[in-house]
Amino acid sequence: MVQTSFSYDALPMRVLFGSGVVASLPEEVARLGARRALVLCSPEQRATGETIAEALGERSAGVLAEARMHVPVEVARHARGRAAELGADACVTVGGGSAIGLGKAIALEHDLPVIAVPTTYAGSEMTTVWGLTENGRKRTGKDPRVLPASVLYDPDLTFGLPIAMSVTSGFNAVAHAVEALYAPDRSPVVSLMAQEGVRAMTEALPGVFADGRDLGARTTALYASWLCGAALGATTMSLHHKLCHALGGTLDLPHAATHTVVLPHALAYNQPAAPEATEALARALDSGDPAGRLWDLAASLDAPRSLRELGMAEGDIDPVREQVLNAPYANPAPVTRDGVTRLLHAAWSGERPAPRS
Repeated sequence: MVQTSFSYDALPMRVLFGSGVVASLPEEVARLGARRALVLCSPEQRATGETIAEALGERSAGVLAEARMHVPVEVARHARGRAAELGADACVTVGGGSAIGLGKAIALEHDLPVIAVPTTYAGSEMTTVWGLTENGRKRTGKDPRVLPASVLYDPDLTFGLPIAMSVTSGFNAVAHAVEALYAPDRSPVVSLMAQEGVRAMTEALPGVFADGRDLGARTTALYASWLCGAALGATTMSLHHKLCHALGGTLDLPHAATHTVVLPHALAYNQPAAPEATEALARALDSGDPAGRLWDLAASLDAPRSLRELGMAEGDIDPVREQVLNAPYANPAPVTRDGVTRLLHAAWSGERPAPRS
């Protein structure tokens, strides 16, 4: 059935996609009228960041390899200061959500344009969402200033992403698409993108798992991450993302792995209240129980399946639950104390999510 009432605001996205496309980065910086771009990356991506800086030549303001998960506010403040000291008039973010999030923090404060070069499947490059963590709490918001001016998707740069991280990053992307399918501000265009993103990512991940240098699988996964990220950028987040923000901000759990563990449980919680989304996911996953199918896929790819194995103590469940209940996101199923408690216990212990009626 066609959705009969919706609104759709297209974000001004510029995407360059393909093997070797990163070679056009200097032209993209010039296109912005920028003279000196600061390259941002995590410490683990320093070598890639240095390569990007060399490719920029005289347009490089240097490399700041200090991006961290959940963008701690003190890291953001230091990065903003360094950008000003170096006279940077643009940022190039290389990596995943941590690097892109740091670029967004600078854009939020100094209005510097961001060019994103994703090397994971996180999808942050497609959204106006920013996030900062301070005193164990993660704050998020939306601002058009933080949307990257250009995004260069080069599957060659994803060969170095470890297999385990590739899998969890892929599930992170799927989570964006899943929630876009039942978001209150969804639209037919976004739903089509989300369904295709889920299909393509779940098709690609077994190939990536089998051979991390399979260019076809890597290309499909990066294509899927673009779709999933764009779907997230066009909609609002629900219970799954609220849970992951609380878990990450409070306990500093690994971002993508947390999404991987929580997703089947949050989806099982919402499936009965979101029949159209469930039908779309059933088509994308070729399964009558999408939540169970995602849990089984994670198992087949050796992905984590419990919050306990990520370092969460059982005693952490109650404070995380209270944080979720105190400021819940819009969600198709009612967000109740008992429901969230059961969801968190199941995700903590790693049991397979049972279909809810």
